[in-house]
Amino acid sequence: MEERDVQFNHVFEQWADEYDHTVYSREGEYAEVFEGYEQILQQVVDELKLPPGSRVLEIGVGTGNLTERLLKQEWEVYGIDPSPDMRSIAEQKLPDFTVRDGHFLSVPEEIGQVDGIVSTYAFHHLTDEQKARAIRQLADRLNEEGVIVFADTAYADEEAKHAIHQRVREQKAFALLEDLKTEYYTQVPILQRIFEAAGLVFSARPLNRYVWLFTGKKS
Repeated sequence: MEERDVQFNHVFEQWADEYDHTVYSREGEYAEVFEGYEQILQQVVDELKLPPGSRVLEIGVGTGNLTERLLKQEWEVYGIDPSPDMRSIAEQKLPDFTVRDGHFLSVPEEIGQVDGIVSTYAFHHLTDEQKARAIRQLADRLNEEGVIVFADTAYADEEAKHAIHQRVREQKAFALLEDLKTEYYTQVPILQRIFEAAGLVFSARPLNRYVWLFTGKKS
């Protein structure tokens, strides 16, 4: 699919082999972005608050770090990722788990309705228009009382965006600065409008200097 290839694969194919090193490293330009990485993954799991037997979809499985935690719960877990390289790494870690081809705007129909949808460090690859379209589609896939839980980089507001960019510039973290300028990192009020327009009750809280936890629940 052209949209998938343009918006997703070019990023992940370049990063697949280095992803785990980057997210677990305490050094380098991205150290603060992934600060508390394991705790962030666990907070996504904990925020679902679903009973045993629930159906959970993970979008953007990547190398399978969140998936591994999801599989430890008594849930029926489905995972999708657009990158063949990422899927291959995840399936090496989790040999009994199959990662399907797909992304936020292309969820395989055979997965059907779910109780929870999760994702980490991936939603920013969509423009705001694509984010809105994706949330509308995903909300339609939720069962009654279903929940969406995403953790991703975002800004509290425009002032916070400028402050973060200035801080990164002063740190001479130019690769991170370029990433912040060229990816589609959005602002919390915009995400609130997107989730609420899809009929979801929205909440957000910061997890580190860059990453927020976003929750959208069916009312």
